Amino acid sequence: MSSEASASWSLPETFTFEGHAVRYGTLGSAGNLPLVLVHGTPFSSIVWRRIAPHLTEHRQVFYFDLLGYGRSEMRTDQDVSLAVQGRLFTALLEHWRLTRPDVVAHDFGGCTALRGHLLHGCEYRSLTLIDPVALAPWGSPFVRHVREHEAAFAGLPPYIHAAILPAYIAGAAFRPLSAQALQLYVAPWLGASGQAAFYRQIAQMDQRYTDEMESRYGEIRCPVMILWGEEDDWIPVARGRELASRIPGAALRCVPGSGHLMQEDAPEAIVAALLGLLTEQR
Repeated sequence: MSSEASASWSLPETFTFEGHAVRYGTLGSAGNLPLVLVHGTPFSSIVWRRIAPHLTEHRQVFYFDLLGYGRSEMRTDQDVSLAVQGRLFTALLEHWRLTRPDVVAHDFGGCTALRGHLLHGCEYRSLTLIDPVALAPWGSPFVRHVREHEAAFAGLPPYIHAAILPAYIAGAAFRPLSAQALQLYVAPWLGASGQAAFYRQIAQMDQRYTDEMESRYGEIRCPVMILWGEEDDWIPVARGRELASRIPGAALRCVPGSGHLMQEDAPEAIVAALLGLLTEQR
């Protein structure tokens, strides 16, 4: 991560969850209603760096790095499954004393927020899902291969891992990522602990974490907005239409010229949609 970008995106606080350190930060006035940002894989909260500053006029923004991601603790034999991330999210809301925040969640963050709501009783003022992991099947051929051979990948020579990683991450975006942006996403996964953590989180991806919720999407108890990149090669936009059909009253917005990583391809679409939602709620 470049020193400039790292310094401007601060996660100064630490929350201890089941003996593991989770890093988080906030932006905006404590007098505003709360909004929580949840990132996906293989990213970190820095994915919100171009989004969060535009929301602080209307909300106090909370963000964090999922366990085993970004600047949160990475540890050998760590459980970083979606089951754990759902419990972590629930515990963070309790720690922050947030009873009904607006929630914005991308990719695995979508599953995390849905698990918090449907399985752990978290209540939201609204839920915005951006290309979420929510319906089976999911997982690319690369992900499936790594899951079967985690030890072999974790033990790759670092220079081979450093070549694979940018190619994989770049595939999340429709437009070419800048060198600086790519470095922001690659950096946490480099080095011995980062490399092991990268393959660990892939090895623990399991479709059962969405399977156990799919029949309950009709029970969601808050307004839902779904944003989906029309050029998403990781999770096709047809999956977004299917998800919207399962959630009563859900509003689906398909974003042209955007892949799975909408925060890079079309951050303005996310900001516009959220500002519209937040101002309507006043």
